[in-house]
Amino acid sequence: MSSRPSPQARSSYRAFRDIPTRWMDNDVYGHVNNVVYYSWFDTAVNTLLIEEGALDIHGGQTIGFVVETQCNYFAPLAFPQVVQAGIRVAHAGSSSVRYEIGLFAQGSDSAAAQGHFVHVYVDRATQRPVPLPAALQAVIGKLRA
Repeated sequence: MSSRPSPQARSSYRAFRDIPTRWMDNDVYGHVNNVVYYSWFDTAVNTLLIEEGALDIHGGQTIGFVVETQCNYFAPLAFPQVVQAGIRVAHAGSSSVRYEIGLFAQGSDSAAAQGHFVHVYVDRATQRPVPLPAALQAVIGKLRA
């Protein structure tokens, strides 16, 4: 079994997105439930890709399927905090990208949680892998760790 990772510093990430917590994100233990973190990963990365013109979720020919995901938790987050999601790219292949995300309490330098997910980019109609489009490659270049 591999050793537990340590929380990364804010400076390890290339782009950030603020995500406000919601009352319903908290569980009975008074902190954000673990499943919400995965939603934040998806929200942070896809918002960035849409804003950068690299992803058209409604009409684009190329879409990303999540094929792998993982998260480590270091400190609790809770409503009404604002979470700041740091994003970087650890690896890009011909049709896949490994995005790494650090979730930070607003103003904190150490990640409360961090993880990754791998997108395989496919043709919307055939759902078969396709080469990364140029607009996506440009964004990946800015996000490389």
